[in-house]
Amino acid sequence: MIRIKRIPIKIFSDGGARGNPGPAACAFVAVKSGKVVYSQAKFLGKTTNNVAEYNGLLIALTWLFNNQKLFTERVINIYLDSQLVVQQLNGSYKIKNLKIKPLAFRAKNLERLIKNKVNYFFVPRSKNKLADALLNKKIDENI
Repeated sequence: MIRIKRIPIKIFSDGGARGNPGPAACAFVAVKSGKVVYSQAKFLGKTTNNVAEYNGLLIALTWLFNNQKLFTERVINIYLDSQLVVQQLNGSYKIKNLKIKPLAFRAKNLERLIKNKVNYFFVPRSKNKLADALLNKKIDENI
């Protein structure tokens, strides 16, 4: 019997604001077999870095939910350069901020609707360059 190795899809998500709060955007990049298969960025207006980080995750999870038929992988790994968001989603940190709670709740609900298992990992900004570049381009286009 031949086993086909399933190459996992990797999602790199980011959000940022110039000033905190300030003009903000978010973005994500989906990578499979070392190639970008999809990317998206969104301008958010004036908000905080943490809100922008969660919004980047939300657009990624929404895309995954809407396109889950395309993926045969059992596990989807999402990489963020926000240790706070990763620790909150993994349950290590409590979410105290009232602006963040509904965003985290939406993220967890979307995660449950996705048939694949979703894992969250912290990566340094240097490993999240594509998503970071997209969100900065989106801010530049809107200020």
